[in-house]
Amino acid sequence: MPEPITAYQQLEQKFARLSALSGAAAMLHWDSAAMMPTGGADARAEQLAALSLVSHETLTRPEIADLLTEAEDATASLDEWQRSNLREMRHRWRHATAVDPDLVEAHSRSTSRCEMVWRTARLDNDFATLRPHLEEVVLLTQRIAAAKSAAFDLSPYDALLDEYEPGCRQAMIDPLFADLEGFLPDFLAAVLDRQKSYGMGLRPDGPFDEAVQRSLGLEFMTALGFNFDHGRLDISHHPFTGGVPDDVRLTTRYEADDFTQSLMGTLHETGHALYEQGLPKAWRSQPVGLARGMALHESQSLLIEMQLSRSADFMVYALPRIRAAFNGSGPAWEMDNILRLYQQVAPGFIRVDADEVTYPLHVILRYQLETALLSGDLPVADLPAAWNNGMRKALGITPPNDRLGCLQDIHWPGGAIGYFPTYTLGAMAAAQIFQAAKETIPALKAQVQKGEFAPLLQWLRDNVHALGSSRSTDDILKSATGAPLTAAAFKAHLQERYL
Repeated sequence: MPEPITAYQQLEQKFARLSALSGAAAMLHWDSAAMMPTGGADARAEQLAALSLVSHETLTRPEIADLLTEAEDATASLDEWQRSNLREMRHRWRHATAVDPDLVEAHSRSTSRCEMVWRTARLDNDFATLRPHLEEVVLLTQRIAAAKSAAFDLSPYDALLDEYEPGCRQAMIDPLFADLEGFLPDFLAAVLDRQKSYGMGLRPDGPFDEAVQRSLGLEFMTALGFNFDHGRLDISHHPFTGGVPDDVRLTTRYEADDFTQSLMGTLHETGHALYEQGLPKAWRSQPVGLARGMALHESQSLLIEMQLSRSADFMVYALPRIRAAFNGSGPAWEMDNILRLYQQVAPGFIRVDADEVTYPLHVILRYQLETALLSGDLPVADLPAAWNNGMRKALGITPPNDRLGCLQDIHWPGGAIGYFPTYTLGAMAAAQIFQAAKETIPALKAQVQKGEFAPLLQWLRDNVHALGSSRSTDDILKSATGAPLTAAAFKAHLQERYL
């Protein structure tokens, strides 16, 4: 007779089914952003709500709790990866069981509808139409945060943050952000003064054909190591990476008069996609096989976009290909000028288009606003004014309308409160990881100039991607770089590049 299946093995089977449900939901989310006609919004909201409810009900069945306890009592029979997987199973179970199923379903339905309203409201500069839908999302998110806060003995914001970046707390974020807030204003002023001495870059004349922009993006994605047998590139209002590791879906958007935005957006999402494709194959149906957290995920996109692709070494490889694609010639297409464009620093309204000096100030503002929204100190009706005041204080500019202000991001309409800090935590981690890679791979500079990215990708696979969620973010950073997350490498990078 075959040996009876253990509690841990039963859990693996159940979490594999949950992984399949999650993957189906991810594909529906991608389709709603990239392919679905607007008339399908209500049906899609119901589909996603149903999947969310089935997943939640599966994860919160009483038998799961019993199996977790039984498996935890028998960890001596498990190897290191299985023990890590069991830990991640418990983490997911705790988040699921803290929230009532009806609230999960209501939140999923509300966010799906709010996202679709946001797409039109953003284009029409119409906050008034979005407001009641966003108020409902914020209210439901507050209820979820309160439930998790009580279950985990954490603050409501920390309880939400823990789902996006496990183990991270405001007490860890606040000193890091205070460090940056103390450093960035004077640094930004110095960079702007330096830029005045050599003037702004010349912008190559468009229009730039969308098909050519797409072809160039595909060429660089291939060179960086993206596997098109397991993924694709499409268009959406807001660039993102979705799907599953074996079928990664990333999107970008194109501007006819500026190819640089699309190209860097594509490279940013390629960093996310390479991380997904590099996750451990043997564990992809299990929690331990997922990306560690959103800070590490963002570190991989910013490493490719900011650390690598905006560097002079990368441009030695890329610029001849860019010139050839657009038949570019003349002063605007010279290396010094193109680098000036890619490394230009200027306070702007749109976060996703911001340079790496001002970007953290965008994120810190959103962090401040979303903590106030969650606590109830900031009513949704007051969000536009609070946003504009914050932009004026942080960057010295005031958005002329809500489309360039509080309507620009999809995160809050999608219910993702507790997510924004991970962008700047990721920027700091990217600098720290890339510095370690440069120290470990002496020939990296020459390799990048030749377009040989395989050694860098393999180093990232070994030190970040293939570890999945087997270790904490700090443990992965310590192993790869020798230190926990700090702002030191990020500040050093900015000083070297811009001053």
